[in-house]
Amino acid sequence: MSRVRRWMHGGSGKSDRRNKSGMVMMDDAFLTLIQSRPTILPSILSADFGNGRADILDALAACGDAGVGGSVIHVDVMDGHLVPNISFGPPVIEKLRRALPGIFFDVHLMISDPIGYARAHREAGADLITFHIEATPDPRLAVRAIRETGARVGVTLKPRTPVESILPVLDEVNLVLVMSVEPGFGGQSFMEDQLRKCEWLRGRLRRDQVMEIDGGMSEKTIGRARSAGVEWFVVGSAIFNASDRRQTAARMADEIRGDVLA
Repeated sequence: MSRVRRWMHGGSGKSDRRNKSGMVMMDDAFLTLIQSRPTILPSILSADFGNGRADILDALAACGDAGVGGSVIHVDVMDGHLVPNISFGPPVIEKLRRALPGIFFDVHLMISDPIGYARAHREAGADLITFHIEATPDPRLAVRAIRETGARVGVTLKPRTPVESILPVLDEVNLVLVMSVEPGFGGQSFMEDQLRKCEWLRGRLRRDQVMEIDGGMSEKTIGRARSAGVEWFVVGSAIFNASDRRQTAARMADEIRGDVLA
């Protein structure tokens, strides 16, 4: 039985507790997830929303069967201001939450007002909320605002932003997301030079913090990201557009494990 099936059917123990909205409870779910690193997170921006629930569950099952995930998805929220595209927001996330109870929602806010919209996204179903360092002059205030909603907190930065910009909140966040493409659109080519940020972060994060990467992840690039210290890999088109998702996830898992064994 894959991880996604265990989570969807209730499982056992603290790691599977949910609140009334179906959100995984924060006191233990995140800690459970990071114990099973490395993890592939299907990015639902690439999913077929005409068949949304089934398509997402199929991608999760592929990752679960490969032993690299199966219970966490990545959700990109774009406002057309911070990035040049519009995706979806709390109403869609709320419906996805009802359709996917017990799945951990890793929500990336590519919006210009993360403080003002943090609570709406949490109430819609976000379990972890990541904000852009470029979106606020006071990143500590953003961390506090998100944490006060009950969500875990992540920080991210665009490729041209120096990694040192996140230092003021590095010790306060649960996750650091390195963007290896310009945020706004799926299916872009991997920016190899962003791995230097990952290498810089590798020696500065605690074991209870996670380094995540998003952009251009595939069988050809995921091993290099793992070598740089990445533990969570956001994968969109490489999973959702694959002719055989299970084989693709298995090959990516082999790339990750191959780096560990090397």
